[in-house]
Amino acid sequence: MTFGLQCDEATAVAILDRAAEAGITFIDTADAYPLGGDLTTVGRTEEILGRWLRGRRDDFVVATKCFNPMGPRPWHMGNSRKHVMDAIDGSLRRLGTDHVDLYQLHFNDPNTPIDETLHALDDLVRVGKVRYVGCSNFLAYQVARAIGRSEALGLVRFESVQPRYNLLFREFERELFPLCIEEGIGVIPYNPLAGGMLSGKHDRSKPPPEGSRFTLGTAGRMYQDRYWHDNVFDTVDALVKLAAEAGVALPTLAVAWTLAHPAVTAPIIGASRPEQLDATIAGATYRIDPGLRDRLDELTAEYRRGDAPR
Repeated sequence: MTFGLQCDEATAVAILDRAAEAGITFIDTADAYPLGGDLTTVGRTEEILGRWLRGRRDDFVVATKCFNPMGPRPWHMGNSRKHVMDAIDGSLRRLGTDHVDLYQLHFNDPNTPIDETLHALDDLVRVGKVRYVGCSNFLAYQVARAIGRSEALGLVRFESVQPRYNLLFREFERELFPLCIEEGIGVIPYNPLAGGMLSGKHDRSKPPPEGSRFTLGTAGRMYQDRYWHDNVFDTVDALVKLAAEAGVALPTLAVAWTLAHPAVTAPIIGASRPEQLDATIAGATYRIDPGLRDRLDELTAEYRRGDAPR
């Protein structure tokens, strides 16, 4: 989601090359990316990915999403049958492929009956434009209801969910994750580094640095609202000390902690520079000592509730 605004195409290609060399085979994006852009930039990230994927499409699992506005009209967004059908064709064109492996609803659409959306997704699977379907940013009850309607109607069901999840945001552990374990749904959480907050590099005494997620176009305010708070900085300071004691980079520890949850299939990592991948990819093989895991859980317990102070 950084490709095309937070970093240019040359940098995006360097990031993708480095990820591929490290063994990454799953690529997740969305039609409305790059993050922080507007209607003049939508689709740019998929276009960059499409050019990079030429000649190697079969080596990667490719996922994208729909929901966010792709144009000025009311029918240019949402999970209606019309928009879902239009959106997949646009994504396939930009990605330069005849199918996506995983197609996800980026958000729940309160204005469209879930039955209508599921029928549209089922048709996309039947005609081969989509292999599997999932959702992102859905609450547990919304996932449960969608699965129930899929079963009742004999339609394709969500095989994965993509929630926000990290040491500083743990609310989905309470209901969504147990549901996914019980139903065999894959969990591919985003934001494992909390938009860079868990890099430990930010200074509360200074404004958010230009070029970071916290100042990025239309998304900067959202990230500040999520994480730019004194209690969060206090927690990060303590996490930096724990990581130093363990002799591991905080981003590595943060990704490893996310991956250690039994519901999690694989966290989605992002970067704006190729070298940022080294510490995060290392989280895939780093094993957290049980005692350290207990300390991390205790230190961040307040973020498991829905009423964490700010």
